[in-house]
Amino acid sequence: MKILNKISWFFTTVIIFISLTLMIILYYPLPRPYARKISSWFIRLTTFFSVEIKGKEDPKAQMFLLNHQSDLDICIMETITSRDLTWVAKKELFEVPFFGLALKLPQDIAIQRESKTSLLKFLKDAKDRLDKGRTITMFPEGTRSTKGKMLPFKSGAKTVADKYKLRVQPIVLVATAKCYNIKEFYYKPKTIKVVFMDSFVADRSDKDWLKNLRIEMQKVYDDELANDSSHR
Repeated sequence: MKILNKISWFFTTVIIFISLTLMIILYYPLPRPYARKISSWFIRLTTFFSVEIKGKEDPKAQMFLLNHQSDLDICIMETITSRDLTWVAKKELFEVPFFGLALKLPQDIAIQRESKTSLLKFLKDAKDRLDKGRTITMFPEGTRSTKGKMLPFKSGAKTVADKYKLRVQPIVLVATAKCYNIKEFYYKPKTIKVVFMDSFVADRSDKDWLKNLRIEMQKVYDDELANDSSHR
């Protein structure tokens, strides 16, 4: 079974690279966001995982905040919403050959940690994308957490949400690392649960809202695991 999972991982990884190529090829012929939507659906349909959605997307949400476990997370999000998402990612990822192009073409936002200059640019870029009707989408942990416990949330999400008084909707992805884990060379098709939590308007006067949100999202995650026998 382990060998089969590793073979499945290799196949899925190849599919992901093919989908990035597809997105780059389709970017100019098609209006945004269709190139990324098509490439994401290509991954989802060819790797045979399904998605179960709990809760509802808020059509007025201006920012989505998601926990991050797997390289499938972006694909999942792109296939459960028709919104034009602008992803926020580490500046270093934009400099990776090929992969960086897949971020630059759709005008995703690069951010450099602990840089005041980068923060100012982030705020400017976020305002530009919001004015174009796009939805800021972030992994506030800043990197993948595969052990079931969310990492501390970085302050960037709070800074931009507070600045523009954004309506924020938290979204919990449940155990996606148990479907695809690039570091452990593991892939197993499964049904992935996605929980849309209630949205709220960022309140600058509440200095702890991002910290408290992590606690709330972790509770939703833990409760979903406890109620799902397939994860026991």
